[in-house]
Amino acid sequence: MGKEITIYDIARELNISAATVSRGLKNSSAVSKPTIKKILEKAGEMGYRHNTFASNLRKQKSYTIGILLHTLNSNFIASVLAGIEKITAEAGYNIIIVHSRENYEQEVENAMNLFHNRVDGVIASLSFSSKNIDHFQPFFEKNIPVIFFDRVEESSNKTHVIIDNYKSGYIATQHLLQQGCSRIVHFTSSLKRNVYHQRHRGYTDALFDAGIPYNKDLVLVKDISEESALEAAHEILQMEPRPDGLFVSNDFEAAVCMQELKRHGMQVPDDIAVVGFNNDAISKIVDPQLTTIDYPGKEMGEVTARNIVNHLNGRGNIASTNRIIIRSELIVRESSVKNRQKK
Repeated sequence: MGKEITIYDIARELNISAATVSRGLKNSSAVSKPTIKKILEKAGEMGYRHNTFASNLRKQKSYTIGILLHTLNSNFIASVLAGIEKITAEAGYNIIIVHSRENYEQEVENAMNLFHNRVDGVIASLSFSSKNIDHFQPFFEKNIPVIFFDRVEESSNKTHVIIDNYKSGYIATQHLLQQGCSRIVHFTSSLKRNVYHQRHRGYTDALFDAGIPYNKDLVLVKDISEESALEAAHEILQMEPRPDGLFVSNDFEAAVCMQELKRHGMQVPDDIAVVGFNNDAISKIVDPQLTTIDYPGKEMGEVTARNIVNHLNGRGNIASTNRIIIRSELIVRESSVKNRQKK
């Protein structure tokens, strides 16, 4: 590898002091514009690179925020990242993205890697198998801000950004009940994770309020995958009597399940009305278009990033609140409207 060019090399070439080169590279008013131009041209010619790491080390600030995710293969997560990146880039922060692949041990390792990389703050969404948030304790002890979003530990007093998953589950189920459905399947994922647990609570309470007994056989708990969606569809086809409503906690799985039911002769929504969750792009492409809960991922990313950046820049304190709730709403489309009723 070639020798790393320093300000001393540039100073020697231009026969000026290293201090002048340093100020010129920072576009300081203490250096004349012609001299700054010469310094920048010579720096480019020689292949000079500013040592951001060393500079940040002196300032005891990395201008980097760690993003710890449970997956990257998700439209929702992609939209959250878009929101985070917009705010952090505007504020002059870099991001380091790590993901656990839904594995608790990997999440613990990722958290420690971010800690040793001296990130200024962390934005995190927990894996299915996360047992606690003890692995974030080193950040808490060093007063490094951590904000959790979407999948969070609700029992903790740490700041988290969520939607009202309980209310969303309730109104999704209530909508199916209003369409005349009385035998509603809830296809969801791990009920140990707050998002699915709360949506399930909303589903259960909506049934109770409508006077419909809870039937555990109508709750299908699986992982998030195409294979699970196909498996759920086949289980629904085997049920007697067949369900007339389906609430799925993920749009992709709802779309796959719905298409498989149609392939086996069920009419959507007349035989079975379907509601998804997230308002992913697929909800508008699938036929019929999918009724869903709008989960504004980009807004969640922006709100989360803005809170942590404001805290880091001394314009706010994330410890002043432990819960930020983003609005969500039901978007009614053709997949759930029986007899082509209007909204």
